Amino acid sequence: MKAFAIVETNVTAYPTVAEAKQAVAAASDSEPRLVVSSEAELAASSLTVGQLVEIWNGFAGVVPFDDLKPVRKFTDRKTAVSRIWRAIQRLAPVPAETATSGEPGAQGAPKKARSTKEATAREGSKKAHIIELLRRPEGATLQALMEATGWQAHSVRGFLSGTLAKKMGHKITRAKRDDGAGVYFLAE
Repeated sequence: MKAFAIVETNVTAYPTVAEAKQAVAAASDSEPRLVVSSEAELAASSLTVGQLVEIWNGFAGVVPFDDLKPVRKFTDRKTAVSRIWRAIQRLAPVPAETATSGEPGAQGAPKKARSTKEATAREGSKKAHIIELLRRPEGATLQALMEATGWQAHSVRGFLSGTLAKKMGHKITRAKRDDGAGVYFLAE
């Protein structure tokens, strides 16, 4: 029976409950640490709704969960448990040799993987369009980014500093052109 080890916001699938318990025991003193093998066990756990949100946001938007969106809160605990349980069923159990070493497996949801440059934008999305504009040799002005997205200036600047710089880890630079207009670039 497949079991899931939850350590902080990292969820890893194991072939058996015993292997999941072994992995949790080998984990650092991080909280929460638990093993669940059914939706009922997850529902009965001592996880708060806030911790469930953190767990969800720890894998939402990351392969194979790139179709899931991060949330600020869930309607209720039952909804949170149900959505998390359905999502983690996609995880393949770690290979037996990895599971017996006591190390969390690579098949689990990567912890905070959304904050790396490997996180990509969905093709055709506003995020992808902005990244494309910023990668051009001439960069993109604030006005061009506003026209491309339909957003106001403060929303574009917030997106650049929050989503692209902080969450995705991109380095955004700003320079002034000869005509005085500010131009943003995505440093690779």
